[in-house]
Amino acid sequence: MPEQPVGVFGWGGTIPRPIGRAGGKPSGAPPYIRPVSDLFAPLTLAHGPAAPNRVWLAPLTNTQSHPDGTLSDEELHWLALRARGGHGLTMTCAAHVQAGGQGFPGQLGVFSDDHLPGLTRLAAAVKDAGSLASLQLHHAGNRSPRELVGQPVGASDDEQSGARAMTLDEVGQLVEDFASAAHRAERAGFDGVELHGAHGYVLAQFLSPEVNQRTDEYGGSLENRARLLFEVLAAVRARCGADFQVGIRLSPERFGLRLGEIRDVAAQVLLSDDVDYLDMSLWDVAKQPKEEAYQDRPLMDWFTDLDRGTTRLGVAGKLRTGQEAAETLERGADFVMVGRAAILHHDFPDQVRRDGGFVPVPTPVTPDHLTAEGLSPVFVEYMRNWRGFVADAS
Repeated sequence: MPEQPVGVFGWGGTIPRPIGRAGGKPSGAPPYIRPVSDLFAPLTLAHGPAAPNRVWLAPLTNTQSHPDGTLSDEELHWLALRARGGHGLTMTCAAHVQAGGQGFPGQLGVFSDDHLPGLTRLAAAVKDAGSLASLQLHHAGNRSPRELVGQPVGASDDEQSGARAMTLDEVGQLVEDFASAAHRAERAGFDGVELHGAHGYVLAQFLSPEVNQRTDEYGGSLENRARLLFEVLAAVRARCGADFQVGIRLSPERFGLRLGEIRDVAAQVLLSDDVDYLDMSLWDVAKQPKEEAYQDRPLMDWFTDLDRGTTRLGVAGKLRTGQEAAETLERGADFVMVGRAAILHHDFPDQVRRDGGFVPVPTPVTPDHLTAEGLSPVFVEYMRNWRGFVADAS
């Protein structure tokens, strides 16, 4: 396959592709304990304080907040426990920036100053534990359930969800509300925010050539479809202080997204002086791409070879052990986002730090195990949606 041109947004040249896969061990070699010390080296960022290590908590839906989006004691406990367990950056679940952008029941909110007292408590608890505190900013777009928001809105009219296309005024208001939410997070004491541009939510809906059928300046070409993401980024950076950190989460597959296009967007994000880190949600860091034209190397490798400037690159996707996390750094990531392992063990990073061969308990686990790890009953019930994760009563 030829090298992929990088010129969608006006910059030229090609990006060389690495040969083969870094890391790993030869076929038939005996198992060994891979050194994990690199996971616990500090990671400097372009703005604000350095992360104390490279094992970060992924943003995880947990349905524990109050119906109005205010923080509950249960959500505070869940996140503070992960911060105390050694995660270098502790990220909240997706927090919606508009009441009409709610994506699930019990979602944390950041669309009103009424949320500030709880968010302030949360940021302080995470930072007091020695972790960076990041709030993920989110709008579900056409994935907003009608029973929660009434009329959902998204990039375009969508017959399946019943969503209607946002007007240009509503797109402008969305940019403003992302910026206001980021400033609210800064006022609450968070070190930074992450823009949720993945998994088919509103920013990803605009990026998708299948979902986005607009004919104005936000539709058509990739440059137009990416316009909202970069307008939100610019507005957030302009609204917040010089030491405030801004990350972006992207996903390269599903929801009508195209790997080559997301690679181009990622390339521009990585070279932006406004972004501290790019968090690539890959579903599985070891998987091959779904698109046949890109299957000559693993999905992750399509991003680790990009020029990063001062931006850090992290990945998420079925990282279960410290050994897998260490190999992921060897393959070119700057940090890893862990979810499943962090749910099973609130102190997963500290466990790996003490024992490089640490392996989380196998699933399914009992509800009592999850309760002991800081999950409330409603969070345990939500985890039953993850097939094979929670043991049934029998």
